[in-house]
Amino acid sequence: MRIGLPLVAGLALMAVAVSGCASGGVLAQQAPQSPRAEVERQGETLLVRYEMDRDAPVWAFWDSALISEVRQPWRPTQWTVMTPNVVLDRAGHYDILRTKDGSPVPRTVEFRVRPKGVNLEAEYPTLTFTNGAVALPTHQMSVFPMNSVADVTALPSDLNGVEMAVGPTQVSWRDQAGPVLFAGERRPYLITQNERSYVLMGDADVTRSEGLTAVLDPALPQWMSDTLAEAAPVTGQWYRQRLGQAAAGAEKPVLMAAWNGPTDRMTSMGGSVMPGLIVMNFEGQGIIQPTNAVRERALWFIAHEAAHFWLGQTVRYEYARDAWITEGGADLMAVRALKARDPSYDDKAELQTEIDDCVKYAGKPVAEAGARGEHRAYYACGAVFAMAAEGGQHSKTGGDFLDFIRPLIDANREDGVLTASEWLIHYAAQGGRMQVASLM
Repeated sequence: MRIGLPLVAGLALMAVAVSGCASGGVLAQQAPQSPRAEVERQGETLLVRYEMDRDAPVWAFWDSALISEVRQPWRPTQWTVMTPNVVLDRAGHYDILRTKDGSPVPRTVEFRVRPKGVNLEAEYPTLTFTNGAVALPTHQMSVFPMNSVADVTALPSDLNGVEMAVGPTQVSWRDQAGPVLFAGERRPYLITQNERSYVLMGDADVTRSEGLTAVLDPALPQWMSDTLAEAAPVTGQWYRQRLGQAAAGAEKPVLMAAWNGPTDRMTSMGGSVMPGLIVMNFEGQGIIQPTNAVRERALWFIAHEAAHFWLGQTVRYEYARDAWITEGGADLMAVRALKARDPSYDDKAELQTEIDDCVKYAGKPVAEAGARGEHRAYYACGAVFAMAAEGGQHSKTGGDFLDFIRPLIDANREDGVLTASEWLIHYAAQGGRMQVASLM
């Protein structure tokens, strides 16, 4: 998520549409195996070499988000195909590899990559640091085979529930300049497959303290570095007291923060969370000097991301269309965390902003917001749904949203999935005044 400062002020609760997933033309005639990729950093560029495990006319990339500002694919602007007859193209929601003549994609495909940090729609971006280091999401390299370009075009944007012929891509990571950094530790060589995290290549200062390992861009303003390093473990402890134990790694997370420079007339911060890892990205002249407004927004932001260790990782939504459960819930959890930390915090103003923003999407199904590029709806309208749930909880027990969500987290720890139906049933049981059907 990325937010400029100040937030744009601007609910009627809207319908959450339910849609199914189609399986498309995924190659399924062979037993699930795994393609392999080798990533080697060579100065300012990466050499990426794929070894496909089978012949296929098309290979598609799992992570194929669009650049937020322009809604265009990011990969073609950074990846150059080195293998003859192979084309990097787009089909439907996915970046793909195909051949010019329609023959099967070669088993070995090479790219020269020049990583750039861009803001993506609902996906983990590459992080670039001012000292030349780069951090890449591990899942960015995963590919899967398909029978045709048309079959890729027919795939839904959300592949949850779609049976794949392959497992996650096995990726090896090397840096000619030295060890890579993964999970806060330096390693001369790394192989990932099922992990969803970041691999950092290049120099980085690793600071360890009680409850946190911080990997911060050396050029990030010191006051912001200090704010993040202090707030992350304190916020995590407060959530732990309210919600119990979180997913593995949350006890002592890694915080990774990049700095894109003091761009004029800009104050921007973005973030995401993975198992045991909070990632943040800062940019703009407005962050150079500390102000109460920017500090408060940074505290809110890290509280939002930390909330995902519980609502997003301990339990996750079933389908991408249900992102309102985790994003809106984390928004309200962050508000409650800041209010507990500082009683003078103006929580009413923040919640009014959520309502105002959600009103902009009135009449449009929240479940289809991603396809429209309106990802803010998941946050703002999800927060309004969470406020409605909190209202019912308060009327029944005097509690807040964390009291509402904890039973749902506890009940779903084993399977790790919180469905929209489970959320709505619990909402009704806690005395929610809206008709459950009005959310469906």
